[in-house]
Amino acid sequence: MATIAVTKESFEGVVASNDVVLVDFWAAWCGPCRMFAPVFEEASERHPGAVFAKVDTEAEQELAASFGIMSIPTLMVFRDQILLYSQAGALPAASLEDLLTQVEALDMDEVRRQIAAQESQAPAEAAAGRS
Repeated sequence: MATIAVTKESFEGVVASNDVVLVDFWAAWCGPCRMFAPVFEEASERHPGAVFAKVDTEAEQELAASFGIMSIPTLMVFRDQILLYSQAGALPAASLEDLLTQVEALDMDEVRRQIAAQESQAPAEAAAGRS
């Protein structure tokens, strides 16, 4: 599958309707973004089960701001609508492959349990801090 462009209007739908979504926040003037683009595109061809989305930070400033994008390229990886990875910098092809392998191998039930445990601890810690 080739990469797809996503916008503020389409972003949530793309993440919600696909199991694995990789999002490349980029800009045309960004040298590292231009270097990462073919790596991202080639990975999309090797992983047809994942969606490889691109967000042009110049055209989609509001969307980029909503994710706190401060440096590009920034790669985010979602699985089952859960953000699992977010990091600035262009990854080499081998690192991107390794990341995809790790994401695909995750036990998402365990990830959800860990998130629920963290969320249940947060109110208790906040309450303890107020006393």
